[in-house]
Amino acid sequence: MDMSHMPSTVSTAPIGYAIVDTAIGAVAIAWSAAGVCRVALPQRDRAAMERRFAAKLEGAEPVEPPAAVAAAIDLIKRYAEGEAVDFSNVPVDLDGVDEFRREIYLAARKLGFGETTTYGGLADNAGHPGMARETGEALGRNPVPLIVPCHRIHAAGGKIGGFSAPGGSATKERLLALEGVRLGPPPAAQKAFAF
Repeated sequence: MDMSHMPSTVSTAPIGYAIVDTAIGAVAIAWSAAGVCRVALPQRDRAAMERRFAAKLEGAEPVEPPAAVAAAIDLIKRYAEGEAVDFSNVPVDLDGVDEFRREIYLAARKLGFGETTTYGGLADNAGHPGMARETGEALGRNPVPLIVPCHRIHAAGGKIGGFSAPGGSATKERLLALEGVRLGPPPAAQKAFAF
């Protein structure tokens, strides 16, 4: 079943999740019958991350992932080791995500390993010219980071821009460094995150 494109709006609830150890720390991943629906990047306090992640999943339990999700987990582990992987065919479930955000996420998924663009460039590629700010807001609400590679989108002028994952822009900078990309320093207001 190819779910590399955005799924229909059929209601799907998370049915399982896993916490996996990677070279950058513990990553949480949840899925529904339609595909991956949430990813949480590493945090300093693994136990707190696991509690918060599980609390958002409407009763989903940690279970053995189906084959498509196991393949996504393998890609995440390989990515964390610095391998150039392609997440574009990982099935995703974006139930409840509005059309604008779906279009932004689909355009972001077309960016390959080490490839970046600006918020404005992504808005243009998604068919929404002049909507850089709204694009940044959509990426800030991305439920499946890495799979929808929001870390690959930066501010104009080569600046790193913000990042809503734990560690903020410093985490974004580290993810880009895994891909061989160097941009300007993170804003001073965001705290560093070491993984």
